[in-house]
Amino acid sequence: MERNNKTISTDFILLGLWPEFSHLVILIYLILLVYCVAVMSNVVLILLIWLDLQLHSPMYFLLSHLSLIDLALISSSVPKMVTNFFSGERIISQVGCGTQIFFSLTLGIAECLLLTLMSYDRYIAICNPLCYSIIISDVTCKKMVIVSWTGGAITSLVHTAYAMHFPICHPREILHFLCEVMALLKLTCEDISAYVKSVVVSSFLVVLIPLSLILASYTLIFLAVLRMNSSEGRNKALATCSSHLCVVSLYFGPAILVYMRPGSSKTPKLNQCLFMFNAILTPMLNPLIYSLRNKDVIEALKSRVINRFPLRKMKRHLHCYT
Repeated sequence: MERNNKTISTDFILLGLWPEFSHLVILIYLILLVYCVAVMSNVVLILLIWLDLQLHSPMYFLLSHLSLIDLALISSSVPKMVTNFFSGERIISQVGCGTQIFFSLTLGIAECLLLTLMSYDRYIAICNPLCYSIIISDVTCKKMVIVSWTGGAITSLVHTAYAMHFPICHPREILHFLCEVMALLKLTCEDISAYVKSVVVSSFLVVLIPLSLILASYTLIFLAVLRMNSSEGRNKALATCSSHLCVVSLYFGPAILVYMRPGSSKTPKLNQCLFMFNAILTPMLNPLIYSLRNKDVIEALKSRVINRFPLRKMKRHLHCYT
């Protein structure tokens, strides 16, 4: 009896995606399909970048880590959500809830920082190409990745520890498909206005400042592109920049609406939609955007997958005839 009481008092209940939705099964299967596509596309892109020598450049090194973040981000929420739905058990422990908050925030902030550093990489490549190999060296790329992961982890640890220390006095039901800071804080009976202000301030630091740096980088990039005499170089630069800008728009748009919208904690259904877009759809779309709009990735994919198998079959047939 004591063990049961302890479980009831410390565990949370994830109510999931729109419990009143009549066709929830279809939605869950669609999310599961999106998860499978996201895992497959990100894994293929990571392996392709690591295995193909033509893609061993700073831009693709950073892109491989972006895919790694996306893969971890979608895996931090979808498997638990799908398991809860099919098992009928919507319980998540307090440790599990804190862990999910920590990893989702870490990965989200790391992606924000990495996208900012990727825009700096494009700025140097287009505006200062002669010094590119000196400025963006292998050591610099590794430092960029370390800064992204470390910055995300430290910021996330502070927010997770502070949010989890509040006492819970309401029913431990989280109106969300994952443990999220603002949804969790709705269960506390303490005054959290000061903490909400700190969330807005930190969001300004990790969202608006990086976004401003990205926009500044691309302003300078577009000015440099307009001065290019070669139409081929101009088109290649614009293709690379447009892919990155699409990814930036997909990520920063929902993030700003969730954490910097006045009274965002009072609209849980809208927040669920934005989180689903940011944590589920975006990790699937990112590798597709970079793959379909990048000739180098397409050529590497053809050489690795499409062309290799027919050549092997032809060699076997020729060997049999000889």
